[in-house]
Amino acid sequence: MANDTESTNLDPTFNEQVEKLHRLTVWARWFAVGLAWATLAPVSLWAMRSQIQLLLDYFTWAALRYTLNIWQNTWPTLGVVVCVSMTVAVLVWQSRNILFGRSREEQQRLEQQVRRIRKQGPTHPMWKWVVGNE
Repeated sequence: MANDTESTNLDPTFNEQVEKLHRLTVWARWFAVGLAWATLAPVSLWAMRSQIQLLLDYFTWAALRYTLNIWQNTWPTLGVVVCVSMTVAVLVWQSRNILFGRSREEQQRLEQQVRRIRKQGPTHPMWKWVVGNE
């Protein structure tokens, strides 16, 4: 297995495929965030419209706390929290990757996934995006 790892790390097409998989992962995470904002956020904010109107008329911290009260507005609050937390999580993850590079564990995970895709061949669902016509 060590020889396989060393030989694939020297292969330029393998490294290109790892980069493609990483870009695909970034795209998929942002797509999930966009999907959450497009589906959960409008429904949640619509359910909170009366509390939001109160906030617009008289902004106080108590009014904000009342709007985001998990016990009164359970589902709308959870919807907004999911959207905001997913956005922040992806922003932090991508910023860390940009500033410090990918962690060793994440790089190994990507390499292993590319090996699995290559091993399974064209029947793998991600084959055409990662390996393509190479």
